[in-house]
Amino acid sequence: MNIKDAMKELMDIDGATAAMIVDSDSGMILAQSGGGLNLDLAAAGNTEVVRAKRKTMASLKLDDHIEDFLITLGKQFHILRPLKDKQNIFIYSVLDKSRANLGMARLVIAGVESNIKF
Repeated sequence: MNIKDAMKELMDIDGATAAMIVDSDSGMILAQSGGGLNLDLAAAGNTEVVRAKRKTMASLKLDDHIEDFLITLGKQFHILRPLKDKQNIFIYSVLDKSRANLGMARLVIAGVESNIKF
């Protein structure tokens, strides 16, 4: 799956309001769709979340990988999923909590993560 198809699939998730593919080395957005928030600021801020967790895992000497992060807000779900083969790249999906099915969203995002090609 190419990046364009990945973005379409991410935005087809029930309740999706924004989706991005982000480089956590630089905080730069590689692809984006949707809106409702400042995507550049969201990408940069969540890059820090990913970096902090990786640093903590390294400090704890955890021999494992991150599958995803779920940040639950009052009105939204934010899901961050690093690519297994390119851990410096992560998918960032914003979902309207009132319209989203969290389980299905995580399955779709996992499918995109495993099938995307750069």
